[in-house]
Amino acid sequence: MAEATRLQTLYDAIEELPEGVTGELINGQLHTQPRPTGSHALASSNLGIDIGSRYSRGRGGPGGWWIIDEPEVHFVRNEEILVPDLAGWRRERMPQLPEDQRFEVVPDWVCEILSPATASKDREIKLPIYAHYGVGYAWLIDPEAGSLEAYHWADGSWNIIASYRDDDAVDASPFPEAGFQVADLWR
Repeated sequence: MAEATRLQTLYDAIEELPEGVTGELINGQLHTQPRPTGSHALASSNLGIDIGSRYSRGRGGPGGWWIIDEPEVHFVRNEEILVPDLAGWRRERMPQLPEDQRFEVVPDWVCEILSPATASKDREIKLPIYAHYGVGYAWLIDPEAGSLEAYHWADGSWNIIASYRDDDAVDASPFPEAGFQVADLWR
């Protein structure tokens, strides 16, 4: 009973965070971070436009996905909560969006925009959790390095399926018709 109370208290702490602060519950600990920098926000927004237009809205692409900015993903309700910069769900797996902020269906794809403050947490803490709960694809974007790395979880590890820089055209799974160049994310 004490553990359930502690976890509810941690979730209450997330709900009580001030405007502009994002909270996550990772391995039973509360992690907070401020809103992203301009270059981080621009990369995330532009990726959401490029992927969302083709895959969420079906404009120039196949549609059939939900692409969501900073969803509160509850791998375990109110207990294991991560907030990727973007996440995507195939609509056949999640036909409806949740009524509240809790996304309890495991995403098919996540994307983290790396920054000096978050890169090690994104790579060393969050990627293993995404794998543990069955996220199939992860993209890591580094605006400072001008790069995008695409990974697929298979055979017990994250396998890099593509690495892009600058003016490379992105065509990595699960979005082979992405149709943008990496540098478009921060132009």
